[in-house]
Amino acid sequence: MDQDLKGSIMGALEQVVDPEIGIDIVNLGLVYDVEINDEGIVTVTMTLTSMGCPLAGTIIDQVKTALSDLPEVKDTEVNIVWNPPWTKDKMSRYAKIALGIQ
Repeated sequence: MDQDLKGSIMGALEQVVDPEIGIDIVNLGLVYDVEINDEGIVTVTMTLTSMGCPLAGTIIDQVKTALSDLPEVKDTEVNIVWNPPWTKDKMSRYAKIALGIQ
């Protein structure tokens, strides 16, 4: 995947905000990888802040909606993984400042 398309995908994913935390999933460090195949199907490999996240379905729906606006994307699959586990260390500097985390 070229860097412009990857940038567009990541930019779209920055519009998906974790409703409990109020920070987007990219800056939270929840998105581990994105791939697109020749048919235009994007696979987003990501995690959640906790295994029992009650809003997992909402976040997945928001990911699919955000990427549906990109003309190159025909469909989206979201692959939720728990390994490696998410920690605050995966958060961007912006997210840490916004949440007051050192």
